[in-house]
Amino acid sequence: MKSLRSAEHVRLTQYLVNARERAGMTQQQLADKLGKHQSFVAKYEGGERRIDVIEFLHIARALGFEASRAVRFIEKK
Repeated sequence: MKSLRSAEHVRLTQYLVNARERAGMTQQQLADKLGKHQSFVAKYEGGERRIDVIEFLHIARALGFEASRAVRFIEKK
């Protein structure tokens, strides 16, 4: 099963971009908070890279959203 650029993957990346923008953070600010390079954020937001569950949880904490709510949103569509 290919998940990169699937409908679910697109919804996930859109959700993450929107969450970062709602938090008023740049990619660099989020990357700093995660202890990653800015390219890490740019690649998953651009759909070039998948993130694993642990990375997803760290991103959710950094942006202040509930991970389970995001998963329900992604599954609904």
